[in-house]
Amino acid sequence: MAATKNHAIVFGASGVSGWAVVDQLLRDYPKAGTWDKVTALTNRPLSLDVSLWPKTDNLRIVPGLNLLEPSQEVFNETVKKQIPDIDTVTHVFYYAYKANTNFQQEKKDAVDMVVRAVTAVDMLSPVLQFVAFQTGAKMYGFLLQEDHYFPVPLKESLPRLKPPFSDQLFYHGQLDWLESYSKGKSWTWCETRPDIVIGFAPNHSAYSLAASLAIYFSLWRDINGPGSMVPFPGNMKSWIAKHNDAGSEMIGKQMIFLSLHPEVSGNGEAFNVASNFKYDTWEGKWPQLCEYFGLKSAPPSDESKEVREYINDNIGRWKDIEQKYQLRNDIAQSGVTMPGFEILHLRLADFDRQYDMNKIYKAGFSENYSVMDTWGPTWDKMRKAKMIP
Repeated sequence: MAATKNHAIVFGASGVSGWAVVDQLLRDYPKAGTWDKVTALTNRPLSLDVSLWPKTDNLRIVPGLNLLEPSQEVFNETVKKQIPDIDTVTHVFYYAYKANTNFQQEKKDAVDMVVRAVTAVDMLSPVLQFVAFQTGAKMYGFLLQEDHYFPVPLKESLPRLKPPFSDQLFYHGQLDWLESYSKGKSWTWCETRPDIVIGFAPNHSAYSLAASLAIYFSLWRDINGPGSMVPFPGNMKSWIAKHNDAGSEMIGKQMIFLSLHPEVSGNGEAFNVASNFKYDTWEGKWPQLCEYFGLKSAPPSDESKEVREYINDNIGRWKDIEQKYQLRNDIAQSGVTMPGFEILHLRLADFDRQYDMNKIYKAGFSENYSVMDTWGPTWDKMRKAKMIP
C-alpha cells in the first residue's frame, strides 16, 4: 500500500494553539507515516532552535506572509513564491489572529484573513481535503453578559448568540464565510471550541495564562521563599467555578483527529475540545500548580493582588531573576500581552461554564490529560526556552 502523502499547513503556527498542532504533526500524530510535510506560517520570524519543535526535514517555517494583502491575486503569487509546494497541501489548520483595540477593525480583519488564507490554498492546491478552524468559548457567550447566556454543561447543539451579544464576536462572520465558500468543494471543514488554552508559545502570546502564572509563582517563591502559602489571586466564586482547561497539546491532537475523520467532522461540524472529559475548578487545580513551584496553596484572600499587578509591582525583582538565571527579557513585560486577560480568567470568570464533551468522544477520540499533564509540560518547555527559572 502506498504511504500517505499528507501535507499540513498551519496558519498562526507560533501561537499557543498553532505551536502545539505543529508539534503534534511533526511527531506524526496519531501514527507514524501520517504526515509527509508540515508548513508552519508565523507572523514574526522564528528559528527552529527557538521554536523547540523537533528537528526534521519535514518542516518548513515561513514567516511574514501578510494575510491582509490588498488583493487575492497578489497574495496567491506571494504564497506560490514562498511555498513552492503549496499545490500538495492536503490539510489546513487555521489559528491566525490579529488583535486590535478597535473591535470593528478587528472583526473585519478576522474575516478578511481567513478569506485570503483558505481561498489561496483552495485555488492553489488541487488535493486539499480538510480545513480545521478554531473558535472558542465566546461562541457560548463567555463574559458577554452577567448571567449565563446558556445552561451548562455547554453543548455544541445550542443555538447561536443573538444580537447584541453576537455583535461582539468575529467568529460568526468567519464561520458564515467558510460555510458558504466550502459548498460544492472537494474538501470539507470543522470548527473546534476550546475554553482557556494552556500551552507553550515560543514567541510569547497575547493570551498566555500559563506564562503569566509561571512568572507569578516564580516571583512569589523568590520573594516569600519555597514552601510559602500562595492565596489564589481571584475570588471565592471563581475559585469554585466549573470549567474545562484546554491544554494545547491535547486540543492539537483533537484537531488532528477530526481533520483525519471527515466522515464525522465535516460540513462545518462544531466540537468542544478540552484536556479532559471532566471539568476542573481552580480549587482543585491550584494546589497542584503551586506544588510544581515548591509552594503551598491557599484559598482566595482579600489582600491578594491581581497577577499582573503583582508582576508589575515586583518587576525590579524579576529583572534580577532574569539576570541570575540568564532568562529571556521579553516575557514578563511583553508588548504582545493583552492587558487585563488575567483578571478576565481569574476573577471575572466566576460562573460555571463547563463543557459537555460527549460529542468528540462519541466520534472516537479517547485520550484524557490530568491537570499536571496539561500544565507541567507547558512549564517544562518554558524553562527549557529560558522564559522562567
